[in-house]
Amino acid sequence: MKFFHLSDLHIGLKLLNRDLLEDQQYILKQITEIAAKEQPDAIVIAGDIYDKAIPSAEAVALFDEFIANLTTAAQEAVIMMISGNHDSAPRVNVFRSVLSKQKIYMVGIAPQKPEEYIEKVTMQDAYGDVNFYLLPFVKPSMVKSVVGVDENGNNFSYHDTVHKLIEREAIDNGERNVLVSHQFYLPVGIETDSVERMDSEIRTVGNIDEVSADILDKFDYAALGHIHKPMKVGSEYYRYCGTPLACSVSEAGQQKGIIVVEMQEKGNILTDVIPLVPLRQVRVVKGELEEVLKQSCNDYVTVILTDKVDFNVIDMQDRIRNAFPNLLEIRRDVLRKTDYSKKFSAEKNLDPFDLCCSFLNLKDMDDEEKELLQDIINTVQEV
Repeated sequence: MKFFHLSDLHIGLKLLNRDLLEDQQYILKQITEIAAKEQPDAIVIAGDIYDKAIPSAEAVALFDEFIANLTTAAQEAVIMMISGNHDSAPRVNVFRSVLSKQKIYMVGIAPQKPEEYIEKVTMQDAYGDVNFYLLPFVKPSMVKSVVGVDENGNNFSYHDTVHKLIEREAIDNGERNVLVSHQFYLPVGIETDSVERMDSEIRTVGNIDEVSADILDKFDYAALGHIHKPMKVGSEYYRYCGTPLACSVSEAGQQKGIIVVEMQEKGNILTDVIPLVPLRQVRVVKGELEEVLKQSCNDYVTVILTDKVDFNVIDMQDRIRNAFPNLLEIRRDVLRKTDYSKKFSAEKNLDPFDLCCSFLNLKDMDDEEKELLQDIINTVQEV
């Protein structure tokens, strides 16, 4: 059995205020063309279909076009997708029962009742059954009615929540099993900070959303979404495929692609990556102004200038924009630094009223306003 592993389409994304709809249409069309050529038995999209919970009409229309073209290009393929943390779970879940009759499984909501379980789609080939477990993105609060709470009545951690959800399943180890999930799985023995994260990813404070990847051992393959850079999670068969299109400048230069998974008999899995070529690359061009201008192109470009001299700002920006029509931003790598130490030293000696006036740049207050500000400061100091 052959299936495509995709994730994190982020349809509707803007890259530093650049609308990527044309670029996304181009890359989705490319995926469709590859599907027509390869004729996979299934196509898996592991979450973050859209970039926003309430996508624009244009984004919804593009996704509709993509799915319609996929079903035409690979008519025998089963299409399976889950919601990610960027998606609205109820919106992805709409018409779930109807679409499943058309071999399209859109699972937005995880089990909500103790008698409910992770959506399982079973397919057959010459070697028997292949079970796909479709687990959308979950927060502990979303499924506490299923997994319960700890001894203090608090929600379980992300780690415990995901483990408990999966451990409830009656997984037949004699069959081939695939998990489709959108969470932050951390390889066993790896520190969180050692995992390179992209600027386009949403991260939690203290990385509270991390889940130990040991739970993936129950599966023959894990088709994961959430991490935007292609990454293996401690195994060739537990993988993040990454985004099909760069979603941030931090992804500049990354080779994007579709992971093609071929499941033969139990224990025999082949994987390959089919490269995707974007309409426009995301690039970082660094150097002195004159050298930078020689690298003119139509890609999405962040320019980092290393010149130590000052420029006529308007002239510099015009020249760079002419060289790079799809310019994202201009940065300066070397700037003359102002010495604020004297200013800070002087401000240390100001009383709270004068310090507040200096910080807020309040110059033209009348007596009533001064009295009001002083009263506020006095109140704060008393608290």
